[in-house]
This record gives sequence, C-alpha cells and structure tokens, in this order.
Amino acid sequence: MSSPIDFSQPDAHLFIPSGRPADEVFPLITHVGIGAHPDDLEIMAFHGIRECYRRTDRRFAGIVCTDGAGSPRSGSSAGFSNADMKRIRREEQIAAAQLGDYGLLAMLSHPSEEVKGAGGSALRADLLALLGRMRPQTVYMHNPMDRHETHLAVFAATMDALRALPADRRPARVLGCEVWRGLDWLPTEWKVALDLSGGEDLFQSLVRVFDSQIAAGKRYDLAALGRARANATFLDSHQPDSAEAIWFAIDLTPLVRDSGIDLLAFVERVLCDFSALIRERLRRYAGRSES
Repeated sequence: MSSPIDFSQPDAHLFIPSGRPADEVFPLITHVGIGAHPDDLEIMAFHGIRECYRRTDRRFAGIVCTDGAGSPRSGSSAGFSNADMKRIRREEQIAAAQLGDYGLLAMLSHPSEEVKGAGGSALRADLLALLGRMRPQTVYMHNPMDRHETHLAVFAATMDALRALPADRRPARVLGCEVWRGLDWLPTEWKVALDLSGGEDLFQSLVRVFDSQIAAGKRYDLAALGRARANATFLDSHQPDSAEAIWFAIDLTPLVRDSGIDLLAFVERVLCDFSALIRERLRRYAGRSES
C-alpha cells in the first residue's frame, strides 16, 4: 500500500490488514506498540494487541523500527543474505499483523546500526510523523533498563517523538515493557502488571509466526509464555496466583506528560528506590548472628 507519509527509508512499508485507506484508519487507533525488531511487538505489546483483538471500538497499530537484517540464522537459513532475512522477517511481521487483527502495521526499515548512530534522528522524525496522525490512548514501548542496545536506541527515539507531540495530543498512558531484561525487580510503586490471562494461545501463536527465529534456535515462543507465567506465580509470595500470565512494564507516562523531567534522573530514582528497598530489608537480618 502506498503510504500517505513520506518516510525516510525507501523501503519503509505501511500495511493495513483491512485494506481501508490509511487516513480512515489513523483516527481509529487507540493502542500503539513501538518495537525495535520484527517480533518485538508480539512479545512486549501483546497486552495491547489483545485489548484490541476483534474489537470495533479499539484498534492496535504496530510500528517496527528496524529491518531485521541482523537476525541470527542457522540450519535452513544459514546461507541467507541480509536481504533474504529482511524479506522473510517482513513477510512474518505482516502475517502476525493479520493473525493479530492489527488496525495498522508500519515497518520503518531502518538499519539497526544507523538507529544506534546518526540515524536516530531520522527514526524520531518517522515516529513523530506517524504518531502525529494518530491519537492513541496507550503506547507500549521499550524500557530504559533494557540491555539490548538497539532497544535502547529505539526507546530514546520513541521518547523524543512522544515528547515532541503537542501536549494535548500525547497519549494518556505510556508503558515501557520488558524484553531483554525482566522487570520483576521493580519496586511495587513503579511496576505495572499487565494481565494476559486467557490470551496465552494467541500469544504463543503470534510469536510462532516468526519461524525464522525459532528455526535459528531462538525459542521465543516458549520463553515468552514461560516468562509470563513465571511473572504471574512469582508476583506475590503470600497470595494464590491472581492471573495465569502477566507481562511487566514500567509506567513512563510522567516522562511524556512533563518533558522537563530528566530521563537519567528518572532512571536513577527508580534504581535508588530499588537499592533502598534491598538495603532496608537486608538490614533487618544481616549480621544478627554476630550480635
């Protein structure tokens, strides 16, 4: 489909499963997931996908920022070129959008290395152009404690784009979701538990669409569902499980609502709260045998 937005990458692609014109779909979007790679959305933003699945009053838009060229490959894909992987991962992402009933899928096709370098500003501009066409209530994005550098670069570009929106057009809720580092360690006041109960079959089916990764030995289908179920059980040590599956996020809404909040200071506050919690609890018991 030809795009009404002039993206910075020549092979960027806008896909609308329903076939409706983009300008009719943009105003319907209520939830947006912004991920670095093909398959990130299906893992980190499944809560939003499920919230909108087969609904007429809610629609999910997925934004994939990089082209997937650097994906691991082995076995049947061992000899694939970067161009092959880009094509395969795009086909898989489109299939996931169809299976997940997305309102819209934007594949921005930025090279990962460029996103981590000078190309971050181009990604920011593409994201701002997309978000400016929509008025989502909730945005799911990477979190600032993720250990994957491309995820961090996409996080930074996403945050810049959200903060560049006019104040009255910024989403009401912005969630930084776990992927390449779990967020179970977050103190309670920072942690958001997204209940995925009842959606586990769709969750796993969406992740399994990305067979190029599973066949290469990355069992994201098993790992993602395992983490979600582990999160639900280990959420509370003294209460029966309140959910079958949970995905954790950190509430980043204050950073978007107030552009004056320093990002590093925000993260430092989270880490200090975690450190203080550990010290306070350990202080109760450490060294008692010496007293």
